Amino acid sequence: MAQKVVLKVVSMTDDKTKQKAIEAAAHIHGVDSIGANLEDQQVTVVGEMDAVAVVKKLKKVAGMVEIVSIGPEADEQPPPDQKKKKKKKMKKKKQDNKGEGKEEKNKNGGELMGYHPSPLYASRMGFVN
Repeated sequence: MAQKVVLKVVSMTDDKTKQKAIEAAAHIHGVDSIGANLEDQQVTVVGEMDAVAVVKKLKKVAGMVEIVSIGPEADEQPPPDQKKKKKKKMKKKKQDNKGEGKEEKNKNGGELMGYHPSPLYASRMGFVN
């Protein structure tokens, strides 16, 4: 299960240090996403990784690091059941739309019965005697 690690990097005061911290966290095996906030001096790392490895790597690059929180990743996405329902609804709508528009109308308002190939094509294929 993915975990979310929030760390406070005390020396992260500018964009250069922020970029170094992000790159250092990116090299750790199992990291899925990284976020950094300069105002709060926090780095958020999400993934199947070792939190101790993240702290060690950031200490080498950025200096003093404090652990704010370690916990499971918050599910911001709707449950899978709702996704499936939406997909089913979309499929039904697409199927309903497939039947629409197949019947074409000519300029006089009468409906065309089907595909009408050009006379040249019809003679080559043997449709016309």
